[in-house]
Amino acid sequence: MTTNAELLARRQTAVPRGVVTGAPIFLERAKNAELWDIEGNRYIDFGSGIAVTNTGHLHPKVVAAAKAQMDRFAHVAWQVTGYDSYVDLAERLNALAPIADAKTIFFTTGAEATENAVKIARAHTKRQGIITFTGAFHGRTQLTVQMTGKAAPYRTPGMPPAVGIYHCPFPIPHHGTTEEESLHALYHIFKADIPPTDVAAIVIEPVQGEGGFYQTPVSFMKKLREICDQHGICLVSDEVQTGFARTGKVFATEHFGIEPDLIPVAKALGGGFPISGVIGKRHIMDAAEPGGLGGTYAGSPISCAAALAVLDVIAEEKLCDRANWMGEVMLKRLHAFKQSNTLRPIGDVRGLGAMVAFELVKERGGNEPDPDATKAVTTAALDAGLILLSCGYYANTIRLLAPLTIPEAHLHEGLDKLEMALKLV
Repeated sequence: MTTNAELLARRQTAVPRGVVTGAPIFLERAKNAELWDIEGNRYIDFGSGIAVTNTGHLHPKVVAAAKAQMDRFAHVAWQVTGYDSYVDLAERLNALAPIADAKTIFFTTGAEATENAVKIARAHTKRQGIITFTGAFHGRTQLTVQMTGKAAPYRTPGMPPAVGIYHCPFPIPHHGTTEEESLHALYHIFKADIPPTDVAAIVIEPVQGEGGFYQTPVSFMKKLREICDQHGICLVSDEVQTGFARTGKVFATEHFGIEPDLIPVAKALGGGFPISGVIGKRHIMDAAEPGGLGGTYAGSPISCAAALAVLDVIAEEKLCDRANWMGEVMLKRLHAFKQSNTLRPIGDVRGLGAMVAFELVKERGGNEPDPDATKAVTTAALDAGLILLSCGYYANTIRLLAPLTIPEAHLHEGLDKLEMALKLV
């Protein structure tokens, strides 16, 4: 039998170090919220493939839809011939999105979606400038890595400086930045770096993903909408990680009472099959010239079929309601962990629906980040049979991303394993 250690050694020889694999294990199979590695070890999955398997690993309805499409055809390229599942999916998303009169285009990865949202915004406004926020993660392509609001480890040595990209501090009061200070910094960018009449888009995540699950304040999002309306700027709500029931709404933007101009989506849309897209206001989406958008594998027929099944599962199994219930369960346990004197010190605890996270700090009651403890806790959790993901601008946040279909017993089992890890470290 091949072991994890043997495959890890082969991986280090065959695969470049630039792509990191967080857990030194190799999987044999998965089902809903459980994983088994090649040595037979079982894990509870609190990572969901980085917020992809909201409907669980291998949901029967998603698998059946993909298999049915494979019996018809696997690939023809939308730019060559059309197919019904692409149109069906676009219509479903247009109806679900918090945009009154929408169109949708599909791509393959989240970075492609975000990059094409910028391309569409620039085509519509005939402007170059893009404003994003510190801690934001928008991808690893040449453009989206510049939009990402954290230099290391994403920007490699020798990468040219960002042109037309400006970063504004994201409001996190307990880390020293208020909404007022963020808005002051934005106005400073308008005064010192680029006038608002040259800005094509302001791009923001409703809840920062890799940045640490920090929630955009509702009043801040509404103020950005006002500023964008005032200056003809496109407001882009990046829902690559927040979308498709994770936050208790199909789209996290629904929590904010605003209508964005463009919404990049990906991850959970495909239920494990690669697909992304941009949903946007009709007149903005039509700004790009014919042939200016697309991709060979963009909107794969198999992925479109799977995505349609994902939307069915979200509705039929009431996954938005379940996300809210899961969030209540997880936050209750985390607040209890925070009060304990026998566990590793926990700082801020936060969550929107089932998009839940907490910070590890050096002293109980303090705010000083403890990234070393964070790494130790995720390692201890893995040893206990729990997949955990860390994140955050300060590398001290642990995020809980269990599938929304996780059985209640497995959710509690995972939280028990987390408590054990916090006690061991």
